[in-house]
Amino acid sequence: MRYTYPHTIENGHGEQLTFVRLVKDSEGEWLEVENLVQPGSGPPMHVHFKQAESLTVLSGRIGVQVQGQEPTEHGPGETVTFKAGVAHKFWAAGNEPLQCKGWIKPAHNVEYFLTEIYRSTKENGGKRPKEFDGAWLSGRYASEFDMTEIPGFVKKVIFPITLFFGKLAGKHNKYVDAPEPVK
Repeated sequence: MRYTYPHTIENGHGEQLTFVRLVKDSEGEWLEVENLVQPGSGPPMHVHFKQAESLTVLSGRIGVQVQGQEPTEHGPGETVTFKAGVAHKFWAAGNEPLQCKGWIKPAHNVEYFLTEIYRSTKENGGKRPKEFDGAWLSGRYASEFDMTEIPGFVKKVIFPITLFFGKLAGKHNKYVDAPEPVK
């Protein structure tokens, strides 16, 4: 087991995510999660190709947008669920923090991916991951995750250049024990 539960990560820009526990049942392995998001904060438009995600609002309001649709807001007791393969984003709407509980099914590499993205973002001042980390993680786990707000030019031209020079500098060595992507 890679992590001890509960396992909490934060990105330095108002997002805290706790992996409460890894559940193993007849459905496979999935993660029970809780999050705390400060007003105006939340992840950018993204997609997890292999996992569904569900969040139930405990307090505050959640703003939600599925790519191509109008944003909606939901309050305490309401649940939003994103199917695998559906690009989406969410944020703490209003003036108070958003607190949710939920799940991510199946677990696959989402905990590793988010732990590393949050770590790098926090180390980089909370705005975005360090360039090499973002390029490496996005490339390695492209079959599982995509940050749809990153322009195609950056993914196809800038990321490979960043990876080339980063590998020359040995920046990839911190990922030597990274789990294999799910194809």
